[in-house]
Amino acid sequence: MDPYAIVHTILVTEKGTVLADHLNQYTFRVAKDANKIQIRSAVEALFEVKVRAVNVMNRQGKRKRLRSANYGKRPDWKKAVVTLAEGHIDIL
Repeated sequence: MDPYAIVHTILVTEKGTVLADHLNQYTFRVAKDANKIQIRSAVEALFEVKVRAVNVMNRQGKRKRLRSANYGKRPDWKKAVVTLAEGHIDIL
């Protein structure tokens, strides 16, 4: 697969910046059908870094209220926490 089709975006959150500063970990929003091996190769190809570990989690979409009393649901998505090897520069 194309690396741009696997890694959608970098998640910049308060918790993510703490992980990046102290533990050399970065969070990404990735394709739902991507596995750890594909995510590792995509991050290494896109950012030219060496990946030490990849952890993934499936996130449930939130229920949101529409204009009327009906409820809708945002789509489910997958989050990956990528740990870089020591000595590699930061991505952000």
